[in-house]
Amino acid sequence: MYSQDRRQMRQPFIDAWQKACALRPMTALELKISDVIRQHPEYHQLLENPELALARDWPPEQGETNPFLHLGFHLSIREMVDIDQPAGFKQAYAALCQKTGDALSAEHRIMDCLSEALWRAQRDNTPPDGAALLDCLNASLANAGR
Repeated sequence: MYSQDRRQMRQPFIDAWQKACALRPMTALELKISDVIRQHPEYHQLLENPELALARDWPPEQGETNPFLHLGFHLSIREMVDIDQPAGFKQAYAALCQKTGDALSAEHRIMDCLSEALWRAQRDNTPPDGAALLDCLNASLANAGR
């Protein structure tokens, strides 16, 4: 799903949501996407207006979260769990789910760690540091419920 074209990256989310709402058959990836969208009702109206969704910007300096980035993080986290990468991620995820009470809350905490890992990798022009990501997850686990 990687591309430099913003519209091309956003279209699968719109297509999956349209298919889910119309109860049309979906691919495995579309099912995953629609499941994440279903858990985020705050994005439903936007995704039901494709032209706005494809054209709009969410500059970080305005303090708004880009819905496509947010939904994409959920998909990435779930894929990391499925393949247990970095090794130990699946176990840390399960523990955080148990501690927070649900997967969505755990994933929202993990996003902070994943964002940090990706920012550092981009800044340092290196691959993401899996060990640092797991350290962050473990710290989040220790602070969960506080």
